[in-house]
Amino acid sequence: MSSVSNKPGRLNIRISEHEKEVISRAASSLNTTVSRFVLEKAYAEAEAILADQSRFTLDEKQWRKFCKALDAPPKDISALRALLSEQSVFDE
Repeated sequence: MSSVSNKPGRLNIRISEHEKEVISRAASSLNTTVSRFVLEKAYAEAEAILADQSRFTLDEKQWRKFCKALDAPPKDISALRALLSEQSVFDE
């Protein structure tokens, strides 16, 4: 997470008293503030969600198969070739 100490932005959320108490206890158990706790946990989760949308991992066998597929010549799909040969509204 960013270590910038100047944080002009603000995030307001509405939570139940029970949720607030649980979060407060968790923050206290880690000897941190509620703000720091919520920010760190939300930021880490946001990074994980975004990473799942842009990164993937493969074992050695899967990696070789993936590289082989990338290196293979393109398939000739006649319907696609015909579609891309037609004039479109963008050609005008």
